[in-house]
Amino acid sequence: MSQVTNESIQARYEAWLNDPLIDEATKAELRGIAGEEKEITDRFYRDLEFGTGGLRGVMGAGTNRMNAYTVGKATQGLANWLLARGDGEAPAVVIAHDSRNNSPEFALDSALVLAGNGIRTYLFRGLRPTPQLSFSVRRLGASAGIVITASHNPPEYNGYKAYGPDGCQLIPEDAEQVIAAIGAVGGFDAIKRLTQEEAESQGLLVWLGEDEDQAFIDTVVGESLNAELLRGELGERFSVVFTPLHGTGNIPVRGALAGIGFRNVHIVKEQEQPDGYFSTVKSPNPEERDAFELAIKLAKQVDADIIIGTDPDADRMGAVVKDKSGEYVVLTGNQSGALMVHYKLSVLKERGLLPDNGVVIKTIVTSEMGADIARAYGAEVENTLTGFKYIGEKMTGYDRSGERSFLFGYEESYGYLTGTYARDKDAIVAAMLICEAAAYYSSKGKTLYDVLEELYGTFGYYLEGLETRTLKGLDGVQKIGAIMDDWRGNPPSDIGGVKVTAVMDYSAGLDGLRPENVLKYALEDGSWFCLRPSGTEPKIKIYFGVKKESADASASALQALRETVMSRVDGAV
Repeated sequence: MSQVTNESIQARYEAWLNDPLIDEATKAELRGIAGEEKEITDRFYRDLEFGTGGLRGVMGAGTNRMNAYTVGKATQGLANWLLARGDGEAPAVVIAHDSRNNSPEFALDSALVLAGNGIRTYLFRGLRPTPQLSFSVRRLGASAGIVITASHNPPEYNGYKAYGPDGCQLIPEDAEQVIAAIGAVGGFDAIKRLTQEEAESQGLLVWLGEDEDQAFIDTVVGESLNAELLRGELGERFSVVFTPLHGTGNIPVRGALAGIGFRNVHIVKEQEQPDGYFSTVKSPNPEERDAFELAIKLAKQVDADIIIGTDPDADRMGAVVKDKSGEYVVLTGNQSGALMVHYKLSVLKERGLLPDNGVVIKTIVTSEMGADIARAYGAEVENTLTGFKYIGEKMTGYDRSGERSFLFGYEESYGYLTGTYARDKDAIVAAMLICEAAAYYSSKGKTLYDVLEELYGTFGYYLEGLETRTLKGLDGVQKIGAIMDDWRGNPPSDIGGVKVTAVMDYSAGLDGLRPENVLKYALEDGSWFCLRPSGTEPKIKIYFGVKKESADASASALQALRETVMSRVDGAV
């Protein structure tokens, strides 16, 4: 980030106030913060940038906010980039949006800017899941895609994800070119737009509907491994509770479950309808138990076998199962991923369908449990940096080369994909697959919790943890930088008396991966921890992983590791 000063920030603020193209409501919002130096700084110290999840920020007025102007400028930059590539064909873009406030408006405005540049846009009528966007970009042969979403962030956020022609989020090299193109746009007078009537009449705005929806659901259902089991009594008996958490997952998840034979599905009514305020939860995040409070209440009433939940744009899925005592427990992303890897690979092997060149792809902060399971079935395992776009990039590479057959991709943050129809994580197919796995094991007298315990007994008691520290504004950026500098410049020789055996600094590139500001430390007892600034929020994330001979030993080791590392991190904050 270039050097910013109070004078340059104030100049940006005043430029917006004096720009004749800025509407009066936006200017009134800006006048309302006059004299609030910290607030003005936070809104104008930078332009929103593409991170691991694209463009994302709090909605409001300013260059560091999501609003019609930053969205319009981003889309103009994307349009300029597409047109400059000159691949011989007129570009086309698919756009989808989630249930967040202003998402429909941002999506339509993006379409009209593209139309103003002569680029045909396919726009969904109403909210759609992010993975469906990835699927449709590929199916329609589009040049790019856009999703207006902030995933599982709090309601004040929104975002803008950009995708390439393979249906994968833009990789860094392309994202950097788009960022440069956005920066070159200049003033808002450089943004070209058509009206909706003009765009439709010229064939530059094409609306997508039920045909595209059905194609997506049919493709997801095609990834089922045991649908025949559910067409009989099991499909009626096995009970599922599902919450879309006010997002886009409601219709497609129900469609996928029905498509493979589940007929005993209960929806959390209070969270069924889209709601940009996510009024029944603190955060619409299926990683958190609080998000499942209403679902667990319903599950107890209907004695559900499994609970599933999806985030607002339905690219993340969380699952809740019964433990030995009958209490509902939220599976971690690592646990769900390991269970799905085991289920899919075991079924394929049993049927003689497991390819010799199969590969499971995960991130560097994802548990090694799923990797060990995959290797036990003879599959290769590859690691990527955090962000599903890196998994999608590897999928596209193998699709072109034929070197590997993609089996499963996942990350600890509840993102999973089976099948090659998309290049982004898909909560729809993950919900279907984990419910199918649970029903399959139920037919054999087991729960998913039983299977997880068996896997621990075979591969060891893996346990992971995550700590986050939110540090907002320019001061926060500087503090996060100072934390990383401290650990990078003064690496520990031991943690709580356990020797550090390896320091993996990804900032210069490591293991064939791109450079990224990530530090990972391996300990002599097999434990590890990792420091990583978030690419989408003002946070630093610290990941932990241990493996011991028992659940209690792993819990104790994780607690000790967490306390020691965080005492140093918090001391720097």
